[in-house]
Amino acid sequence: MSLSLHSVLVTSHARMLRNILSWLDKAQAHADAKSTDSVDYLPLRLAPDMLAFDKQALIVCEVAKLGASRLSGVEMAASAHEDTTLQHLRQRIEQTIAYLEALSPAQVDGSAIQEIVVPQRGKEALVFDRNGFVQRWVQPNFFFHATTIYALLRHAGVDLGKADYLGIH
Repeated sequence: MSLSLHSVLVTSHARMLRNILSWLDKAQAHADAKSTDSVDYLPLRLAPDMLAFDKQALIVCEVAKLGASRLSGVEMAASAHEDTTLQHLRQRIEQTIAYLEALSPAQVDGSAIQEIVVPQRGKEALVFDRNGFVQRWVQPNFFFHATTIYALLRHAGVDLGKADYLGIH
């Protein structure tokens, strides 16, 4: 049995986004236990030149939607709110999961779209076939930002382990 792009992209991204929701629950519990405000997580970064926690969460959602949208041809859902609390991040992630899960395997796997162009700021656009787009652009970007969210929360003292990352409990 071969893997479909729907299962590789849509199903795996929805699963990881649910894992991230559980990390946010643990982050809120950690903040509550320490009597701190959970918004203190939002500006976290591991290095001065990296994007902060809230932007990592925004990007993980946008990459998931963009990947699915470009493969299926189904316009991606827009998110109109700012992420100023963990609850806002939860809402963004939940909206992203809903968008992904509304896409059928036929929409993703049966799409006639064969070439995907990704514009680059100040550089030549990247051009991919469907598999290359998933393997070389969407998956690496998605999991880079998901892992960064995990690392930032771990660095802040949130009790997360490998089982939390994998979603195995």
